[in-house]
Amino acid sequence: MPTTTATTDSSAAPMLVNCVAYGDGPPRTIALDDINAALRNPKSFVWVGLHEPDEALLDRLQAEFGLHELAIEDAHRAHQRTKIEAFGDSLFIAVHTAQMAQAKIEVGETHLFLGRNYLVSVRHGASLSYAPARRSCEATPALLALGPSYALYAVLDFIVDNYFPIVDSFQTSLNELEHAILAGDYHRRTITQLYELKKHMVRLLLVMNPLQDILSQLVRLFPGLVRDEVRPYFRDVADHAARITETAATIREMLTSAMDVNLALVGVAQNEAFKRIAGWGLLLTAPMMIASWYGMNFHDMPELAAPHAYPVTIGLTAALCLGLYALLKRAKWL
Repeated sequence: MPTTTATTDSSAAPMLVNCVAYGDGPPRTIALDDINAALRNPKSFVWVGLHEPDEALLDRLQAEFGLHELAIEDAHRAHQRTKIEAFGDSLFIAVHTAQMAQAKIEVGETHLFLGRNYLVSVRHGASLSYAPARRSCEATPALLALGPSYALYAVLDFIVDNYFPIVDSFQTSLNELEHAILAGDYHRRTITQLYELKKHMVRLLLVMNPLQDILSQLVRLFPGLVRDEVRPYFRDVADHAARITETAATIREMLTSAMDVNLALVGVAQNEAFKRIAGWGLLLTAPMMIASWYGMNFHDMPELAAPHAYPVTIGLTAALCLGLYALLKRAKWL
């Protein structure tokens, strides 16, 4: 069979992205009808990549690889929690992927079937193509010779590494919101953005926490499917996942603190405004009291007859207002 480029997507069948045989010679793209023959070769394994396949295609792969019907059902529905399940001599792994779209995180799913001589990856929703992971494997034939478990590592490593720019984006957004809060930007959109960002971080943690358990199992268990030489690579991915989880948890805590600080500063600003209003109200009370006193129209008020009563009253009122202003200014009410 002629050798072709293994990472070229199939335009004739968009659901079938790649179907490549590795191990016995250079990588070669094969048809679905040739999978059975490729699996009979003990020196090779088959890596099939799918994107949102229909039920007929999944049934076809179930027949070719002997996949468990419950795993096929989960892969078809594409609304699964992050998990790893063993079905005889094969594993079914469901993980969540993520992409940033218009400052929001969109989550997709990838389902992986791992056998002794095959790997099937099924992408749903927001997920980048695994062509870079495939090219990375093909660039290191010695490591690719370790079998499908190394290909599984490449896919999981690619998924986890794609979370780093998302976390960095959230960190940048948090820094911008912190600067806006401390600069006195008390707009409603600030608290809304803080809440939205915290919601995305909680969603990210819900995705990453169970992924660490999956990677831990791949490091320790399944000796017939995961070669010992590959386990250190899974441990490295687990370390990356732990770093992302810790960073996301820290950002979530900082977001909670930022929301509390924003509300506290809003309360302080309101108190300052009320103090100024109360101060000006007290300052205006003195002339209003004197004016109301002289507005009662009593004819027997002794000071009304004095020749300088009006300017003296004006002076005393001004002196009283100036004294109150100085007192309130010193108390920082004005």
